[in-house]
Amino acid sequence: MPKYILIVDDSAIIRKTLRATLEQQGGWEVCGEAANGREGIEKALRLKPDVIVLDLAMPVMNGLDAARELTRLLPSVPLLMFTNFETARLKQEALSAGISTLVSKSESVGVLISGLQALLGRVA
Repeated sequence: MPKYILIVDDSAIIRKTLRATLEQQGGWEVCGEAANGREGIEKALRLKPDVIVLDLAMPVMNGLDAARELTRLLPSVPLLMFTNFETARLKQEALSAGISTLVSKSESVGVLISGLQALLGRVA
């Protein structure tokens, strides 16, 4: 049975690249995409993904606000923040908001894959 991933990022190019990269991994399937946090919450409730990849800076609702809401509504779904803005303060704020893992977009794709593998390994 595949593991389902929801991508929430305001950049269509990032969503497309992430989808292609993640679906190359055996047993992973991108079940949906959203362009902002509000849309991400709506899709998460409908699609019930195994993990959600969230950007930080998005219109309508940012990744931290979306993470707080997703953690309340879907507490068993792990969240990975994939962002350009990695600071110690943001990492602490992200963890407080319910983010399990924070990965910088400047890291190699292997770091993102490893982070997702760790989170998906925890999903029963």
